[in-house]
Amino acid sequence: MSIPIADHVRDIPKSGIRDFFEIVQSMADVISLGIGEPDFVTPWHIREAAIYSLEKGRTGYTSNLGLPRLRRAISDTVQRATGVQYDPLREVLVSVGVSEAIDVALRAILNPGDEVLYHEPCYVSYSPSVALAFGTARAIPTRAEDHFSLRADALEAAVGPRTKAVMLNFPTNPTGATMDRAQIEAIAGVCIRHNLAVLTDEIYSELTYDDREHFSIVSVPGMKERTIYLHGLSKAYAMTGFRIGYACGPNSIIEAMMKIHQYSILCAPIMSQDAAVEALERGEPSMLRMRREYALRRNYVVSALNEMGLDCFMPRGAFYVFPKITSTGLTSQEFSLRLLHEKRVAVVPGTAFGASGEGHVRCSYATGLEQIKIAMQRIGEFCVELRADQQARTAA
Repeated sequence: MSIPIADHVRDIPKSGIRDFFEIVQSMADVISLGIGEPDFVTPWHIREAAIYSLEKGRTGYTSNLGLPRLRRAISDTVQRATGVQYDPLREVLVSVGVSEAIDVALRAILNPGDEVLYHEPCYVSYSPSVALAFGTARAIPTRAEDHFSLRADALEAAVGPRTKAVMLNFPTNPTGATMDRAQIEAIAGVCIRHNLAVLTDEIYSELTYDDREHFSIVSVPGMKERTIYLHGLSKAYAMTGFRIGYACGPNSIIEAMMKIHQYSILCAPIMSQDAAVEALERGEPSMLRMRREYALRRNYVVSALNEMGLDCFMPRGAFYVFPKITSTGLTSQEFSLRLLHEKRVAVVPGTAFGASGEGHVRCSYATGLEQIKIAMQRIGEFCVELRADQQARTAA
């Protein structure tokens, strides 16, 4: 017999990023601007904390909520960033990456058929995560001319009778979009008027550039009680493999999330939690050094793309650019596949992040500047060749 697959799982598409990189992994000599993972090794003092944890024989379970010291460090970090105080004993949950925090948050608040609104282009897991929680995901397209920010009037127009929550991700993967205080306050006003819960994924918040301060929706008066604040250490501290995320929110929500986490995961690895304590308590100088390097790379990439005729706005956060490639006459998928096969450079089709990503590709600058320079040269050559082909066809 064959084991039947659950309908809500069978109907979920595989990640467009992973599908594309199955092709990449079969090829040699490819420069990848694709995967959103820091090229930096985790700073030594953080790795040393994990090593020391093992040397001390710290190999057991922790509290389901996470180590108390780590939860205090999270509470202190979030208060410095947002001005909002969370009780480390009752309002903080340590998860296995932000992905798990998103999953348990959605499962904790959604009943079957509840609707969740999110802005698109967006991180690939949002819509599937809603579906796995038996909710209904609905995208609100954002526009390049708005630098891919979410307009409050677009959110207002999308709210319906089944809408229960809004998911935000600023700075945004894949566009690098950010939102200023006035824009966030307008979004908060819509959520308060319609009594909506908010899940705010702020994994890239430390990676905000040009001396701009990240502003969180949880900082808006009246939003703490309706917001689940999601964050982690993977991006800013180059700790992707440690798999440490966290959620902060009202005690009733954290308790509900903890029950799901308790029965499905139990706790995050203790060695990773010890390393996370070190990162939050003493890791800021390392994070700032990495951020300065990302900013240099961003400036180079945006300038190079615009010079070759691929319109690209200057992202204010994360480590991605989202250039427009419609001038080449190719779709996002065609551009990405041809660039890969003809020039051995990997970028991600914009459609991997939703239908509104068509006409764009995502390039990550979380790789070394020398590799980036070679990649930009190859992309420039590719664009010149495409335009020559277009002119030849027109002349014929």
